[in-house]
Amino acid sequence: MTRYTRYFASLIGLAAIGACAWAQTEREGYESAGYKVIESDGAIEIREYPDLMLAATDSKSDATDRDGSFMRLFQYISGANEAEQKIAMTTPVFMEGELGQSSGSMGFVMPAEVAAQGPPDPNNDQVKLRKRKGGRFAVIRFSGRLDAELAKKQEAKLRQWMKSRELQAEPSAEAAGYDPPFTPPQQRRNEILIRVKSDAAADGDADVKAKTEAEE
Repeated sequence: MTRYTRYFASLIGLAAIGACAWAQTEREGYESAGYKVIESDGAIEIREYPDLMLAATDSKSDATDRDGSFMRLFQYISGANEAEQKIAMTTPVFMEGELGQSSGSMGFVMPAEVAAQGPPDPNNDQVKLRKRKGGRFAVIRFSGRLDAELAKKQEAKLRQWMKSRELQAEPSAEAAGYDPPFTPPQQRRNEILIRVKSDAAADGDADVKAKTEAEE
């Protein structure tokens, strides 16, 4: 089981005990990370994201596959912070790291107002506040139950589309989930995001490659 299935398993557990805020309202009731659509092609978009402030924690499997990553973040926004401040749930939940692997990072986006004021420091040293650098991303949207197999399939489709458009893709990708566990799979909003390299970065990579080939 990967962090994607752990994430949704955590949501199911929280919903069962009535602790998860997502079990109370629809997705549309939550503030969502803003972005500007640059280009749209069916289920694929090129988006420009601003810098975002995340409350993030490492997400790693263990013997029982319950690493508590979602609960740590949920406790933080529920008041487990220096100000004992309750912070509204937002969408999406970002899952960073190599898709399909057993370790990575899970992050909750801080609401814009909280980010502007400065979010309170976490009480748990396993929860960190960090900036998610903005920029241009290729994004593919899809439904279904998000797991490693589906994520990798959608990532491959997105990379092929980027290649056809001659867009330079970063090697890593991230997943984003928008829905509570009781949402039927066909109605869920999942996304895979791949950062588009800037022209400067792409030129730098080309220079390094040319230099290496010349040395050989």
